[in-house]
Amino acid sequence: MNTTVTLGKTGITVNKNGFGALPIQRISMEEAGKILQKAYDGGMNFFDTARFYTDSEAKIGEALSSIRNHLYIATKTGAQNADDFWKDLHTSLTLLKTDYIDIYQFHNPSFCPKPGDGTGLYEAMEEAKKQGKIRHIGITNHRLKVAHEAIDSGLYETMQFPFCYLATEKDIEIVNRCKKENMGFLSMKALSGGLITNSAAAYAFQAQYDNALPIWGIQRESELDEFLSYIQNPPVMTPEISELIAQEREQLAGNFCRGCGYCVPTCPAGIEINNCARMSLLLRRSPSELQLTPEVQEKMKKIEDCIHCNQCKSHCPYGLDTPALLEENYKDYQEVLAGKPLA
Repeated sequence: MNTTVTLGKTGITVNKNGFGALPIQRISMEEAGKILQKAYDGGMNFFDTARFYTDSEAKIGEALSSIRNHLYIATKTGAQNADDFWKDLHTSLTLLKTDYIDIYQFHNPSFCPKPGDGTGLYEAMEEAKKQGKIRHIGITNHRLKVAHEAIDSGLYETMQFPFCYLATEKDIEIVNRCKKENMGFLSMKALSGGLITNSAAAYAFQAQYDNALPIWGIQRESELDEFLSYIQNPPVMTPEISELIAQEREQLAGNFCRGCGYCVPTCPAGIEINNCARMSLLLRRSPSELQLTPEVQEKMKKIEDCIHCNQCKSHCPYGLDTPALLEENYKDYQEVLAGKPLA
């Protein structure tokens, strides 16, 4: 079984275990450094971060700059114009302690940046590549329409898109189109934001797609150890794993919050929507005491402050009725607090 993946026309070939560095925002510089170094020593050589991930870039720079030329780094900019693009790029290069970024990605734009669109964004990407500050141009997205447009454009060398064993046929089409167009594919949310708890099944699913590089969000050493073990002993699809995935799809696929968080900044009530709108699933799939702390109770109580402005709904890339989901989850949460089992 091939445990490496080549990212399309970039020619970048790495272990089929990408390190997703969003979660290391939540741990100390020392803890992050230990995990990042162990990941590299264990065989991981692709690290994905973003300017948006607070101090994630700084932690990678601190831990891995001495071995920079032995690994690949992808980061992202959420800039809306060329001036902010250059500011983000300079900041990322400084924090990562490097003079180049292997894959620089537009971070979930609501449109597909192209030359001549008036934003100057793609032109800035091209100039940064010409200057040698970036090696390859990529895009990340949660929207099928933008993803297809990016593939159609021929302007991008990589696509990062949500992909896990809860994927729909429409999601799978994106992966297959990228392969056909020789465009690198990075699977974001390969564990569906923590709802998928069987990493072996998650890996076995990804292994069926030889062009997909899963980006595993890692913040604990125990999580890292699981994925490092798959370098030597990669899980494969078995009847048991296939049956598990079928059961999980029946329970989870469809109308559920993926936890992407793109609605959160729009909430005037300050509701932590990306966790509150999927609390029922979290209660069913993780030890309930983790979700019943005073801190979490306080966050859930904020749902009472919802003014039904529908800003979250309009920003959901999956078209969910977010206010309705919040109400359903708050009702379930109150039932559990009252000692009643969830149906």
